[in-house]
Amino acid sequence: MELRQLRYFVKVAEELHFGRAASLLGISQPPLSQQIRALEDELGIALFERTSRRVKLTEPGRIFLAEAQRTLEQAGRTMEVARRVRLGEVGELSIAFTASVAFVPAVTSALFRFRQSHPQVHLRLQEAARETQIADLAEGKLDLGFIRGPGAPGLPAGLVATPFVEEDLLVAMRSDHEFARSNTKVQLAALAAEPFIFYDRMLGSGFNENVFALFRSGGFEPRIVLEASGPTTLLGLVAAGFGVTVVARSLSTLHLDNVSYREIDSPAAISRLWLVHHDVMTAACQSLVQMMASRRTSDRLRLSAGDGE
Repeated sequence: MELRQLRYFVKVAEELHFGRAASLLGISQPPLSQQIRALEDELGIALFERTSRRVKLTEPGRIFLAEAQRTLEQAGRTMEVARRVRLGEVGELSIAFTASVAFVPAVTSALFRFRQSHPQVHLRLQEAARETQIADLAEGKLDLGFIRGPGAPGLPAGLVATPFVEEDLLVAMRSDHEFARSNTKVQLAALAAEPFIFYDRMLGSGFNENVFALFRSGGFEPRIVLEASGPTTLLGLVAAGFGVTVVARSLSTLHLDNVSYREIDSPAAISRLWLVHHDVMTAACQSLVQMMASRRTSDRLRLSAGDGE
């Protein structure tokens, strides 16, 4: 039994006229009659009573019609689901990001737009360190990762890193710190003597490397006094006066009492955010990546000095 035969049968049952049904189906009448007869032979029942003046459904034909209609409706739904999967409109996406990425407007706005345009794609989100993301991507546990780093990360075969956003790096300090009392940019050399708070080594991998490379370009290594497990803890320790830190511009949207932000006077004071994904993506992942790629890849987030207080 073929779906085509069911469609032919339903059309004849609706019209109760082989000629009209054949015309509506876009075929000639003899092949239509042959297909209906083949269907009846396969089922072992007569679906229609035929006379020279009329066509009428038999009792088995009426029962079979309801089932045939349901079958065709389900087949139509199945085909629509397959089409939407092919277009990336349904399914699931597993996405991971490092600690501060949830504060990047380019990321949050893209995820919002994607959820609006793809409501039947379930987004499974998790926070994970760079190495964990890369390992999970390589094992097929993730579809997309967001990581930070000064350059493209080294990746296993089959994975691709795409530059997404660049942000200025800012110094965060207590509002009574001498840096906060001036609206000028902080000189890189002036940071050499400061006590620093950073993300712990696992959580901050990529971003920490970015900042340490900046410091080395200024001729010094940072004096680290504490490590934090997340952005809010990091800035909370700054507010408590334990030291200063460096954050990406987007994190300055966290307005904590007694914390101020200042720009660093160095063209190298930038943080790069990368999209990491498979070289052959699912349709849903490809739709999201294309949506993100519609933004400028060098979308530098800028505020005038002092706006982050």
